[in-house]
Amino acid sequence: MSKEFISTVKAPAAVGPYSQAVKAGNMVFVSGQIPFVPETMELVSEDVQEQTARSLENVVAILEASGASIKDVVKVSVFIKDMNDFGKINEVYEKYFGDHKPARACVEVARLPKDVKVEIEAIAVIG
Repeated sequence: MSKEFISTVKAPAAVGPYSQAVKAGNMVFVSGQIPFVPETMELVSEDVQEQTARSLENVVAILEASGASIKDVVKVSVFIKDMNDFGKINEVYEKYFGDHKPARACVEVARLPKDVKVEIEAIAVIG
């Protein structure tokens, strides 16, 4: 099986020893994306909905760099700082996925990188 490490300037650079994504055959594994603006590597804002949108924009950019789209996503993991934000996060999430409803996990965690409020990773299957 072929393997390709995906990198795009349209998403934040990795903040550790990992790839933005790995494409293995027709599958794309997108690393957890935090709400950093790619050009500045700064947090988009303190608002959880803006953080969710930015994280998803980063996922979309990486998917596109791999030849996939959000419609190819089969599994999403959402890590959040506060489960009380679940409804607000879902409002934004639904705007991106619409009727396409991949399997998903959403868990509250004690802390996320750079103390952000949300991190999102995805798995896509092309074709």
